[in-house]
Amino acid sequence: MPESLGRPLETPLIPKLAIIGLGLIGASLARVARQQNLARDIVGADADPAVRARAKEIGLGDTMTGDLAEAVADADIVILCVPVGAMRSVAAAIGPHLKQGAIVSDTGSVKASVIEAVAPHLPAHAHLVPGHPVAGTEYSGPDAGFSTLFVNRWSILTPPEGTDEAAVRLMSDFWTAAGANVEVMSATHHDIVLAITSHVPHLIAYNIVRTAADLETVTQSEVMKFSAGGFRDFTRIASSDPTMWRDVFLNNRDAVLEVLGRFNEDLSSLQRMVRSGDGDGLFDLFTRTRAIRRGIIAQGQETAAPDFGRRVSEAKV
Repeated sequence: MPESLGRPLETPLIPKLAIIGLGLIGASLARVARQQNLARDIVGADADPAVRARAKEIGLGDTMTGDLAEAVADADIVILCVPVGAMRSVAAAIGPHLKQGAIVSDTGSVKASVIEAVAPHLPAHAHLVPGHPVAGTEYSGPDAGFSTLFVNRWSILTPPEGTDEAAVRLMSDFWTAAGANVEVMSATHHDIVLAITSHVPHLIAYNIVRTAADLETVTQSEVMKFSAGGFRDFTRIASSDPTMWRDVFLNNRDAVLEVLGRFNEDLSSLQRMVRSGDGDGLFDLFTRTRAIRRGIIAQGQETAAPDFGRRVSEAKV
C-alpha cells in the first residue's frame, strides 16, 4: 500500500488556505499542504491558545490565530476541521468575512447535518463543498498530524445540488494532490454508507470495551492482562476523540439507528447458530466475512502484513 506522496506542485494550487481546527486532521492537512505546495499561504485557526502555540512551534502554518474573521480573510479555500457539533457556530462566525468565490469545505464524518448547519450562514458569493477524508488514527492534537495520512485513502465530496462545478473540481484537485482518491456522492448516501463502515463499528467498540471494563474486577484484571488482538483492536478504536464521536452519533442518528437495527437482527441470527450448535452455518458466515477482509486488502485500503499493535504509521506518530 503506497505510503508516500508524489512530487510537489510546481505552482501552488491556491494563494491562501485557511484551516480551522488543528487536531489530527487539521494538522495533517497543514503538513501536506506545505509539503505538496498546495497553497502559498497557510493560516491555522483554533479556539485553544495552547493548541495555537504548539501549532506555531511545530510550524503548521504561516500564521496562527484565534480570530476566525482574520483566518478566513482573502482565503480561497476554508476547511472546517472542527467537531460536527461546532460547525454551525463556526460557519456563522466566518460567513460575513468570506471573499467573493471562496470555497468552504469540512472534514466531518457526517454530511447531511453539516450542510444543514453551515449552508444558511454562507453568503451567496461563497461555495459550499462538504468533504470527508476517510482517514485517521486514534490520536488527536496538533502533534498527531502527519503529511501522508491521506495517501491512498478516500476523500468523499458531497456538494449540494447546484453547487458550482469549478468549485467541486478545485476541491477534487486539492484532495488528489494531497494523495487521496476522490469520490462524489449525495450527503444522504454518504451518511448511510459511513454508518455501516465507520459509525456503528465505533459504537460496537465502545460497548465491547465498556463490557470488558465492567468485567475487569470480576476476572481479577485478567481482561487487560490477556488482551488478544481482537480486543486490542476494539480498544484502539474506542480510544478515539470522545467529542468528535459524540457529535457524530448525535448528528447521524437516523442512519446509525437503521444500521443498528439490521446489526441486531444479524446478531440474533448468530446467537441462534451458537445456541443450536450450527457449525455449518458458523463456518459459512466466517468464510464470507473473511472474503470481505481480503477485498479491503485487494483495494489497497489495508495491508496483509501481521499487526500486533505495532503499526509503522502509528509508531511514527
